Amino acid sequence: MTQDVTPAGTAVAAPVEGPVFGREVDTTPAPWPRREVLEGRYVDIVPFDVAAHASDLYVLSHGDGKDWQWAYLGVPPFESLKAFLSYYAVAAEKQDPLLYAIIDRQTGRAVGHATYLRIEPAHRVIEVGNILFTPALQRTPGGTEAMYLMARYAFETLGYRRYEWKCNALNAPSRRAAERYGFTFEGIFRNHMIIKGQNRDTAWFGMTEEEWPQRAVAFESWLAPENFDAEGRQKVSLGILNARTLNVGERSLRRASLEDLDAVEALQKTAYAKNRPLLGVEPVPLLWDYARVFREREVWVEDAPFGIAGVLILQARADDLLIDSLAVSPLAQGRGTGNLLLEAGQMRARELGRPVARLYTGEPLSANIAWYRRKGFSIERVEQMPDRRLVHMAKTLEPA
Repeated sequence: MTQDVTPAGTAVAAPVEGPVFGREVDTTPAPWPRREVLEGRYVDIVPFDVAAHASDLYVLSHGDGKDWQWAYLGVPPFESLKAFLSYYAVAAEKQDPLLYAIIDRQTGRAVGHATYLRIEPAHRVIEVGNILFTPALQRTPGGTEAMYLMARYAFETLGYRRYEWKCNALNAPSRRAAERYGFTFEGIFRNHMIIKGQNRDTAWFGMTEEEWPQRAVAFESWLAPENFDAEGRQKVSLGILNARTLNVGERSLRRASLEDLDAVEALQKTAYAKNRPLLGVEPVPLLWDYARVFREREVWVEDAPFGIAGVLILQARADDLLIDSLAVSPLAQGRGTGNLLLEAGQMRARELGRPVARLYTGEPLSANIAWYRRKGFSIERVEQMPDRRLVHMAKTLEPA
């Protein structure tokens, strides 16, 4: 339903004496990553064990095309299994880089490896790198899941605030992968390193703790079994799930981050408060934990000179897209923001391959129900809950 929200008062900043360095943050150091197992659906991330993993990894990484697999790593292909074992026996003991094997859960074989490196607990910054995907892992859900598991562990278990990806600026596949995973390109460090006797300009990518919840929503939607057909082909790409903008005509919404949480929560709470007298109960959006909303659903906002003009909250389900909430600032009234948000929700449903858009509203909110009907939604059912009745509405969408 379209809601109004009273904007916060405008405050005049007091004069600041001395230099301003940035916002204050928690200075508690993050813990060092531990040698523990990260379990997934397709792969597990496990501490690298030379006896258990090296032989399989050598065989899988030294067949045809080995030169391409090792082209951008710090070492060349190895001339023998003995040389491989000798190198990884040392690598497996290091604390930074901290080496993990990627294990295929079906076969139990090591099909790749990755490390955490340049670990800075005091600043809560950590990098993922030294990534080797053998042909057995390339272009499989397991490769993407491995990167999801390592990012989730860094952000949600260890509490790092910045997660980095760096690669040779000439390594186009790695740069595409970083952007697909949701990293932001931050620039090129020229003459950064000498690798194998050659100059390396380094492309830097980063992801922050504020961005992670929405990136996690995209990862988990992509990895869900319903995102793959009977032949194992993806239905919706991770790139689409990680989209940063929704363009409707000449206007656009951007993907929110936790930096927007307070503004989004304030808008939602103020917007829906006016429904309380009509409903006789607390409106559903006022019952939400908004940190969980950012972690479990897509959150989109439209920006305006005065702040956030509108908020759109979506939940992609197996067979439909639920438009969980849309709210409009009163300063955006008369600009068609409600129509924009509703159209954007339907557009997103088409992008995600969902043939039906659904929403719900309280039964006493007859004006909202009538508006949705004019927009092509029809009533499917009325749900009797212990404290309220919800009207569920749906619209079948034409393919994009």
